[in-house]
This record gives sequence, structure tokens and C-alpha cells, in this order.
Amino acid sequence: MQLSLTIDGKKYVVDVEVIEGEEVRMPASFPQPVSTIQSRNPEPPPAARPQPAKPVADNLPDEKVCRSPIAGIVNRVNVQVGQKLQVNDLLVVLEAMKMETNITAHTAGTVKAILATPGEAVKSGQALIEFE
Repeated sequence: MQLSLTIDGKKYVVDVEVIEGEEVRMPASFPQPVSTIQSRNPEPPPAARPQPAKPVADNLPDEKVCRSPIAGIVNRVNVQVGQKLQVNDLLVVLEAMKMETNITAHTAGTVKAILATPGEAVKSGQALIEFE
């Protein structure tokens, strides 16, 4: 049996073998077979939604931005815009490989913008907090 899957706009055809004597169950949320979908009037794919613009902090000097030292998921943001900070105040908690990493302020200042939200995946070097 062949299945056709589309992941991130790229189509894959997968051969699936059904082992004799085993019952095959499809979850209710499983999409219908491709042949059924193709027999309907196809609708054009929805237009890509524009992503909300985030402040550009890539060209700011390092003393004005706190960057992620690792790739991970933002677990908590412990500051608010306008908050005054001292060196080593806790800014963000990242989770990577089931371990939490505390990101602290490397300089005293005031939070100008928060560039990451809880649950967001961030890359190493990505700006998390902008200082005034």
C-alpha cells in the first residue's frame, strides 16, 4: 500500500506494508486517502500568512542585547518592559535536552523590549532581551 504525504509543502510517497493477521486501525484524525482527496474539487492552498514582525536586534551592539547562548525552548521570561536590572538578574529560562539554563543580565540597565515568548524555539545567538 502506498501513502502520499505532504510535509512543509514537499510531497513524499511512502510504501507501507500491512503484516498479515494484524488489524490496521487509522485514528479518526488521520486524513483520508489521497485518491479520495483528489476526486473532490481541489481548493488552492491558502496564502501564507504574514508573520508578525519582531524588533530587529541583530545589528545592535552586544551590550544592548541579551542573546541566547544555546538553542532551546523559552520556558520562562522573568522580566517586563521598563524593568530596571542589575548584573546577574535572571532574565530568561531556556530548556534544552530536558535541562534548564538560566540566562542572566550581563549588564545593568532597563528592559526596552522582550524579543522571545514562552514556548518559542530560539537559536543560539538569537536576541532575547533588548536593553535601553
